[in-house]
Amino acid sequence: MSYQLTIEPIGHTIEIGDEQTILDACLRAGVWLPHACCHGLCATCKVQVVDGEIEHGNASPFALMDFERDERKCLACCATAQSDLTIEADIDEDVDARHFPVRDFTGRVKDSIDLTPTIKGIFVELDGEGIEFQAGQYVNVQIPGEDTPRAFSLAGKPGSSTLIELNVRRVPGGKGTGYLHEALKPGDALRFTGPFGRFFVRASDPQPVILIAGGSGLSSPRSMLLDLLDEGDTRPITLVYGARDRAELYYHDEFVALAERHANFTYVPALSNEAEGSAWEGFRGFVHEAAKAHFGGDFRGHKAYLCGPPVMIEASIRALMQGQLFERDIYTEKFLSNADGAEALAKSPLFRSI
Repeated sequence: MSYQLTIEPIGHTIEIGDEQTILDACLRAGVWLPHACCHGLCATCKVQVVDGEIEHGNASPFALMDFERDERKCLACCATAQSDLTIEADIDEDVDARHFPVRDFTGRVKDSIDLTPTIKGIFVELDGEGIEFQAGQYVNVQIPGEDTPRAFSLAGKPGSSTLIELNVRRVPGGKGTGYLHEALKPGDALRFTGPFGRFFVRASDPQPVILIAGGSGLSSPRSMLLDLLDEGDTRPITLVYGARDRAELYYHDEFVALAERHANFTYVPALSNEAEGSAWEGFRGFVHEAAKAHFGGDFRGHKAYLCGPPVMIEASIRALMQGQLFERDIYTEKFLSNADGAEALAKSPLFRSI
């Protein structure tokens, strides 16, 4: 059985299956709705039900309060239709956004390598034309035996669509990352859905770009950087990348080489827990501290793109705002897992858009 779903204010009507979420139906039809975690945790996909009946699904009570349910709001990533529906969504189009309908893919693992002691690079070959995506987007990977997919950013250039790269950090006790690190091997099939996300460079804005990344959050900024350089972008681009120690600082040599070849690219690596007395001559401290030191605490006139753990993003936002860069010029991507719980759902008091 299927129903008719009308999305206001654009007045577009699409078909939605009786077990299909509102978000999934929209994205597969090429209609973009605001979304982020896709697990009912972050509240980014909250919409107003104007007419019809829905089932709320597995929406967190922290992301969707009881009074909001009474007001007929729902989370599009969890809610399913029980009748024909009309919803009202906050659709804010961006001239730099590229719209690719979400599709299901099955690829074969070509290689799985240790990028660091805790991060694997998984390279997956796709048949046909592969996947079209915008640098900064991610996919949801299906884990055998698990109902909830895991989100991973696409780490390579969009032009390499038949061979995708995922950077997977091993989460202690995590079933999904445990499978990808320990069981998945070359030749195995890997199923995923995508592309998702609205984390992308505003190419029409000529302001210099700051990319701030921590850990495996490097995936999206690396894709953005490679895409910008490949397209011949001439604006100043600075990558500030933080890891705990030298062993965890991956693609370091690649960025050093890119900085030598491209006069408009600057690479600033930072290690927060490198052993005293080691040969490391770069910045010692957290990534937001490295950014402040490099720019002298003044970030005015830039666009900043942040990707990494929530704590890193919060610290970086605070540093950027103290340096006179504000919400309209700061863009973030952070993934919330089920393990994050209610604590990770708290909105930043500094930055409403997170």
